Amino acid sequence: MGKTFREWNLEQSWLLPPSVRDFVPEGHIAHFVRDTIREDLDLTEILSCYSEERGYPPYHPVMMSALLLYSYCEGIYSSRRIAKACEQRVDFMAVTGMNKPDFRTISEFRKRHLKALGGLFIHILRLCQKAGLVTLGHVALDGTRMRANASRHKAMSYGRMNKAESELKAEVDKWFAEAEAIDRSEDEEHGRSRRGDEMPEWVAHKQKRLEKIREAKAVLEAEAREKAKADGKKDNGPQDRAQRNFTDPESAIMKMGDRFEQCYNAQAAVDAKSQVIVAQALTNESNDQRQLDPMVSEIKKNMGRHADEISADAGYCSEENLKKVNRRHINAYIATGRQKHGRAAATGNKPFRKESRVHAMMVKLKQGGYRSRYRLRKQSVEPVFGQIKQCRGFRQFLMRGVEKVSGEWAMLCSAHNLLKLSAVRV
Repeated sequence: MGKTFREWNLEQSWLLPPSVRDFVPEGHIAHFVRDTIREDLDLTEILSCYSEERGYPPYHPVMMSALLLYSYCEGIYSSRRIAKACEQRVDFMAVTGMNKPDFRTISEFRKRHLKALGGLFIHILRLCQKAGLVTLGHVALDGTRMRANASRHKAMSYGRMNKAESELKAEVDKWFAEAEAIDRSEDEEHGRSRRGDEMPEWVAHKQKRLEKIREAKAVLEAEAREKAKADGKKDNGPQDRAQRNFTDPESAIMKMGDRFEQCYNAQAAVDAKSQVIVAQALTNESNDQRQLDPMVSEIKKNMGRHADEISADAGYCSEENLKKVNRRHINAYIATGRQKHGRAAATGNKPFRKESRVHAMMVKLKQGGYRSRYRLRKQSVEPVFGQIKQCRGFRQFLMRGVEKVSGEWAMLCSAHNLLKLSAVRV
């Protein structure tokens, strides 16, 4: 007797129309994200943009917001890949109700509402707080460098700009001098529709490059003037090694491991209890030292109060930072040096003045040893960066400019918190 198989009839019609809630199992993250965006978040800022009654009805903004946040939760960021998922993946169909926006629609919606979508971080954080995921008993701060949407090979130093400007100017001026000497009688050679003195494409390109170099030089010179004025020093112009990127001028060269890349510095403050991000920011400064006080202020702004304890690595340590933290009555554990393998806390070997706050912090960390609360830093904030970069595959920003990239980072943090919230709500 032959084996009996389950029926596989491709011509079978549905007796009743399918429900999107049946596409994925009950308790699936797709249901959670869709329903949370629909029912728990205030999307007034996005909805208020649609007041015009005329024109073809757009996709529902709430659906589009849920689609983008779910995509970020799933580690899908490209508008083309999101559009493809809407056509091929049943979990995406459960979010969109089988709507299939094309990639241009998705891209334009994200660009148009990026600021409002980034603002949802606060709303989602408040939901995490209500769910008991945020205690602010101990908050760990750190920054991670993420590649900008620009190549370091598209950057040029001020010294190289000076050299390139003079070379290009000489070449373009030479061509103009030759062009002016061409007689109109050469119409026959160039054609009746051309005068013979038009700028050829290769010169137009070099002329455009020359204009870009001059524009970049002017910006570097203005920055040097402002810095000299702020420091009360004489303006000697930019240093030859000062650089500016032509693709994304607001990004900066930063060291990533054993190489240098065009990057942004993404900041996060993470609650040690649940790895929920309670504050986030983005900067184009490679040094973390100036980010401690703004991040501490952001925690209070978001949560209504300061954290009881904070921990941070040596990049945040300075006499002024420790003074500000002490004034806020926060119990701080901030490394005073690099942590070596086998050492209980990051104290380093550098001598500090005994009356300084940095020296007092070094003593505090040494006395705590392996029981020091500083140990919570690595197990709180660093795994969050690992989850975003490795598990969800986000290693390079899609947009350019500090403002837009800040919106992207806020969306990434929102998606991270949604996943943490789903673990207790689903």
